[in-house]
Amino acid sequence: MPFPEGMGGAVYFCWPDPINQTQSWQLLGNITNAKPSAIFKISKLKGKDDNQNLTNSFMHLGHSPCVNAQVGISVESLANIELQTPAAQTEASNVSSFMEFSQKMLENLFNYASSFAVSAGDMRQRPSETFVPLSSLQTWYNNFERRLQQNPNFWKK
Repeated sequence: MPFPEGMGGAVYFCWPDPINQTQSWQLLGNITNAKPSAIFKISKLKGKDDNQNLTNSFMHLGHSPCVNAQVGISVESLANIELQTPAAQTEASNVSSFMEFSQKMLENLFNYASSFAVSAGDMRQRPSETFVPLSSLQTWYNNFERRLQQNPNFWKK
């Protein structure tokens, strides 16, 4: 359903802080009749500790708490929407894209390697092959991700 003439929607995102039990709404951008849809980057809107709670392939090896994000749309006048500035973290940067690529690549490696998982009994039937515990891949992933967050260019050394 289109917005009434002269109106649009300001799109907000809320990632709750489960420890302090607070909510912080941040403006992502807007949608209008001229721009009825949009894609907003939210990966940098969450704290570093919160990023560890996001579900990824490695979460199957452990348990993570459930945290619910919220999206809100405020119908406002176009004049008011045009005056608002979205959160700076919603725009992608080269480092963010590289880190996102690295994380996706690592998750892909884990998914690929885990697709070859065999039981202990099957390992005995293949004495000529070497097997790597998935927990060692998880540890490597965690270490690599930590180093990447500390210095995105560490791998160039």
